[in-house]
Amino acid sequence: MQAEHIATGFAVRLLGGFELRRGDRPVAAGPSAQRLLAYVATRRAVVNRATAARALWPDYPDPRPAANLRSALWRLRREHGGGPILSTAGGLELRRDTVVDVHTVHARTSALSSAPDTAWDLDLAVLRQDVLPDWADEWLLPTREWFRQVRLHALETLCSRHCRYGRFGAALEAGLAAIDCEPLRESAHRAIVRVHLAEGNPAEALRQYELYRRLAGSELGLRPSQQFRALIAHLLGRPMDVHAT
Repeated sequence: MQAEHIATGFAVRLLGGFELRRGDRPVAAGPSAQRLLAYVATRRAVVNRATAARALWPDYPDPRPAANLRSALWRLRREHGGGPILSTAGGLELRRDTVVDVHTVHARTSALSSAPDTAWDLDLAVLRQDVLPDWADEWLLPTREWFRQVRLHALETLCSRHCRYGRFGAALEAGLAAIDCEPLRESAHRAIVRVHLAEGNPAEALRQYELYRRLAGSELGLRPSQQFRALIAHLLGRPMDVHAT
């Protein structure tokens, strides 16, 4: 009888909160190890040790950050059979078989344009998540903003593609998810208006436009773009610069 194969690779979850898994089981990691893993996982290139130490422990004087880094690496190796981080002469990097959710989601959303027929099962719940939303670390800000743009563009693309294929319910779900992530994003509101128009619901289209017009005016002091006004001008029977005030 053949022995059952057990996956032993690591997986790092950053969306919605931190989790480290080995195979199909979650494994414990202390706060320092979590931050070190997240820092390395959000970098595509090999990480310089000194740079990582200063970023992760910015309020500590030298040589404490370097000592904290060595301690976190040691705990990962000891507690997790070597751990998911490789330490080489060049610096720190994840083992090649380590899966990071933000990179997996990015790869799938990037395939939307090249493989549209395989993208219907993208999980909207995943695309609603922020990168480690409860962490206040400054080094996370670029990654958090990068993934925010990734998910917003993906949700809008899904909205448009579902609409094109007549899947109006799914299109609205994706568009509304984009607005939930960023209520002031005009392109998401325009995508929803196009769905309502395609479905034959002009009143809903006007309601969505008016919602954005009021929101942009009160929050930003702006009015909808000419592109947006043109999209619904025919419903009002007015020139293109409707609601100019």
